[in-house]
Amino acid sequence: MFWYHPDLERLENHIQELEYDPKTIFYGSSTLTLWDELTTIFREHNPVNLGFGGSTLAACTWFFDRIFENIEEIDAIVIYAGDNDLSDGRHPEEVLLFLENILLKIRTKYGNIKCSYISIKPSVARNHLLESIHYTNNNIEKLMSKDDNFHFVNIYDALLDKKGKPNSKYFEEDGLHFNAKGYKLLTKTLLMYPKIFPQKIFEKMY
Repeated sequence: MFWYHPDLERLENHIQELEYDPKTIFYGSSTLTLWDELTTIFREHNPVNLGFGGSTLAACTWFFDRIFENIEEIDAIVIYAGDNDLSDGRHPEEVLLFLENILLKIRTKYGNIKCSYISIKPSVARNHLLESIHYTNNNIEKLMSKDDNFHFVNIYDALLDKKGKPNSKYFEEDGLHFNAKGYKLLTKTLLMYPKIFPQKIFEKMY
């Protein structure tokens, strides 16, 4: 996994240069990395974008201890990863095991904080994996239902067209990454799940 190291160094530098205490971490693959407006949209929750391009859930698990080493205390983490694992040929059961592993790491380091998982998106480029994506999401949703502070955010259904296929209007020409409409839909969906976020900073003052 040496190809991730430049991105990991970028994240480490970013964390070191933060001028505020992060409370909400967005962690995962390029769906987060390319989301330029993320920290502005969710600024009231002191967010940090720790996405790194091309990452798998396996990589997120493997590098968790390194990336989060100097982040002492947070209130919530939102994860998006898994589609790259399936594209690499991993089975849905393996993706579930990686998620269980990373949730354990989060609990061990940060205690009973809010942990949320954004469902794997049904992209045009990976239409051939649609059945595996759907199956993986269903199993992850069951896993996340076992804890009051685990949350599953379903974007899968909203990204399908009337024929049940990935809707191209939400994707760039590569059929893989979100365009502006895709990120608008993702934002709208996340805002429908207020319980995944920590209490607003200004509310804590009263």
